[in-house]
Amino acid sequence: MAKKYTDEFKQDAVGLVESWIAQKQVCADLGVSKSALQAWVAKAQYAKHGLSASSDPETTRASAQALKRIRELEMENEVLRRAAAYLSQANLKFPK
Repeated sequence: MAKKYTDEFKQDAVGLVESWIAQKQVCADLGVSKSALQAWVAKAQYAKHGLSASSDPETTRASAQALKRIRELEMENEVLRRAAAYLSQANLKFPK
């Protein structure tokens, strides 16, 4: 019989993964299966970006592609933000 976990428990588990603790370690510490944890993490990522998980394979594929593109754009924005900060510091003139 499958265990029932509370939403709070699932959120805590996802929070641990998002804080860069390995999924394998979280599974061992909390006593959950890897597939369950992966499903919770995926659902949280979809919800974070306003997408919903679906049982339709075509919709699931489209959502996964959208999520991948969102991650790519977020990484590009971070690179540009850091480059802009670096270049703005490089152009400052210091008094001699």
